[in-house]
Amino acid sequence: MQLEVEREEDGRWIAEAPTLSGVMAYGATREEAVAKVEALVLRVLADRLENGERAPEVERLFAA
Repeated sequence: MQLEVEREEDGRWIAEAPTLSGVMAYGATREEAVAKVEALVLRVLADRLENGERAPEVERLFAA
């Protein structure tokens, strides 16, 4: 999954997963922002799977 990362004017970093609406996280460093958004992506995808929703990002990882 492609992430977008940029530095805000106040010095914080923001990372976003554009294919998942609203999935973004701030961090004091670039690495922290990326780690936080990666964890959030996994939570969102797990929640979708648990609720019977499609999660194409995960479907590409598993074959049954």
